[in-house]
Amino acid sequence: MRYVPTLEAPMPPNKADAGRSAAAVPALSQSIARRPLPGGLGRSALLAGQGAYALALIVFLALPLAAVLMNAAAGDAGGRALLRDIVLQADFLAMVGRSLAVGLTTLAIVVPCAYCFAYGLTRTRLPGKGLWRVLALLPLLAPSLLPGIALIYLFGNQGLFKDLLGGATIYGFWGIVAGEAFYTFPHALMILVTGLTLADGRLYDAARAMGAGPLRTFLTVTLPGTRYAVFSACCLVFTLTVTDFGVPKVVGGDYNVLAIEAYKAVVGQQNFARGAAIGLMLLIPAVLTFLLDRHLRTRQGGGLSGRAQRYAPGPHAVRDASFVLASAVIAGALLLLVGVAVWASFIKMWPYNLSLSLRSYDFDNMDGGGWLAWRNSLQLAASTALIGTAVVFCGAWMMEKLPARGAARGLRGVVSLLALTPMAVPGLVLGLGYIFFFNSPSNPLNGWYGGMALLVACTVVHFYTSAHLTAVTALGALDPEFESASAALKVPAFVTFWRVTLPLCLPAVLATARYLFVSAMTTVSAVVFLYSPSTVLSAVAVLNMDDAGSIGPAAAMCTVIMATSATVALLLHAASHALVRRTQAWRLAPRD
Repeated sequence: MRYVPTLEAPMPPNKADAGRSAAAVPALSQSIARRPLPGGLGRSALLAGQGAYALALIVFLALPLAAVLMNAAAGDAGGRALLRDIVLQADFLAMVGRSLAVGLTTLAIVVPCAYCFAYGLTRTRLPGKGLWRVLALLPLLAPSLLPGIALIYLFGNQGLFKDLLGGATIYGFWGIVAGEAFYTFPHALMILVTGLTLADGRLYDAARAMGAGPLRTFLTVTLPGTRYAVFSACCLVFTLTVTDFGVPKVVGGDYNVLAIEAYKAVVGQQNFARGAAIGLMLLIPAVLTFLLDRHLRTRQGGGLSGRAQRYAPGPHAVRDASFVLASAVIAGALLLLVGVAVWASFIKMWPYNLSLSLRSYDFDNMDGGGWLAWRNSLQLAASTALIGTAVVFCGAWMMEKLPARGAARGLRGVVSLLALTPMAVPGLVLGLGYIFFFNSPSNPLNGWYGGMALLVACTVVHFYTSAHLTAVTALGALDPEFESASAALKVPAFVTFWRVTLPLCLPAVLATARYLFVSAMTTVSAVVFLYSPSTVLSAVAVLNMDDAGSIGPAAAMCTVIMATSATVALLLHAASHALVRRTQAWRLAPRD
C-alpha cells in the first residue's frame, strides 16, 4: 500500500478564519515546543540520542586529530625541536614552494576551464547537456592515481605521444599539474554550476534594456554574482591539490612535495612523529582556506529574492557553437585520460605487443591484493553508504528537527562544529590520526585497528561534511509544521521521521548514499595507513601495483573501480526515480 503523508492542517472555511489561523501558528509552535516529546521520546531520550551522536563524532574525529597533535609534539627532542629540524632541513622551503606552485598552477588552469564548462551548461543552449555533464564528472569515478597512470601511457618514456614533448619528460611539475587538473576538475565544476544556476533573470533583462552587450553583462552581472562560488572553487582545488599524494606518487619523479614527504615518513621511514608534524603543516593551508571560505559565505547574503525570475538563455548561434567547441575540448581531454587507461588495461604487453588480452586482470597472480582487494572495496563502499547515510540523516534530524533545550542546545553547537571539521582535514592527516589513536594499546577500541569496521568509520568521517550539509539542506527545506502537527496529535517523533520526513527527503538520502559509495570505492589517502593483508582495498592495490612496476594491472584495477562505481551509481539513480515516484506520488496527484 502506498503511503501518503497526511499530517496537514485542515483548511479554514473562510479568509477571516485563515487570518486567525496564521496568526496562531507561532503561538501554537511555541506551546508545542515546551511540551515533552510524544510517544515516550522524552527529554532524557533526546539527550541520550544527541549525546551518543556527539560522542561518536568526538571518538572518531576529534580524538584522532588530537592524537596527531600530541604525536607531533612528541619525539626525542620535543615537538618544537622536531618542527624546527623539519623546517631547517635543506630541501624543506623548496618543497613548500613546489607544493604551492603546483597548487596555484592547477588552480589557474582548472577554475577558468570549469567556469567555462559550467557556463555552457547553465547559461547557453548547449545541445546534449546531460551527456556533457556525465563526461565532465567521469573523474569522480576513478581513484586519484588513474590520471598519473594515463599520463605515463600517453607521455611517458614509452608513451604514445612522447615525441610531442620535444625531449622533455612528463615526470615532474607538469605531470603533477596535469594529473591534478583531471582529478580536481569535477569538484570545481559542481560548485560553479551551483553558483551559475542561481541567477535572477530580471538583472539580465535590465542589462539588455540599458544596452549592455554580452561582455559587459558578463563582467557586471554574471561574474560579480558568482564571485563567492569562484572563490570556493579556488579554495577546494588548491586544498585538494596540495594535500593529494596519489598523482605525485605516480608521475612526480624527483619533484618532491609535502604530501609525498608525509607519506614517505610514515610508510618508508616508519617515522610517525615526523609524519604527524608534516601532516599538521598540510592541515594549515586546508584550515586557512576553509575558514576564509566560511567567512566570505557569511557575507554573501541571499542571491535570489522571493520575486526573482528564472533566467532562460535565448538562442545565439555563435555563442552556442563556441561553447560546444570549448566543452568538446575539455571533455575530450578528460575522456582521453580515462579512455587510454581503460584501453591500456587490455593490452597484452605495452608497447611491444598491442593485441588485446585479459592478462592484466589476472589480479590473483600479481602483487597488490588480487580480487580480494576489489571485494573488500565493495564491502567497504556498501557499508559506508548504508551506515554513513543512516548516521548522517538520523544525526542531522535529531539536531535540526527535534527541540533543543539546555544541554541539548550545547550539544547542537558541538556537533555543528565537528560536522564541518572533516572538510578542512586532509585524508592523509585523518589516517595518521587513526593510527595514533586506535593503534594505542591503552585504547579499548584497539581491536578495531586493521579491521573493516575501522575502515568504514574512517571513510564515513572523511566524507562526512558534504553528506551532513546535504542532509541539513534537505531537512531545512521541510516546513516545521510537520513536527508541530505530529506533536499536537501526540504522534511519536520517530514515527513522523519514518513516515513523513524520510520519504520527503528520499532524493537527498539516495544522493548521499551514491556519493558515499563512489567516494569509498576511490579513496586512498585516508585508508592507506589502516588496512591489513585481509582488508586491502582496490584503490590501495593500484598504489601497490604501481610500486611494483605493474602499471598494466594498475590500470586494469582502476578500470574495475570505475565500472563498479558507474554501475552502482546508475542503479541508485534508477532506484531514486522509482522510489520517488512511489513515495511522493502525492505531489503529482490531482486534487478535488
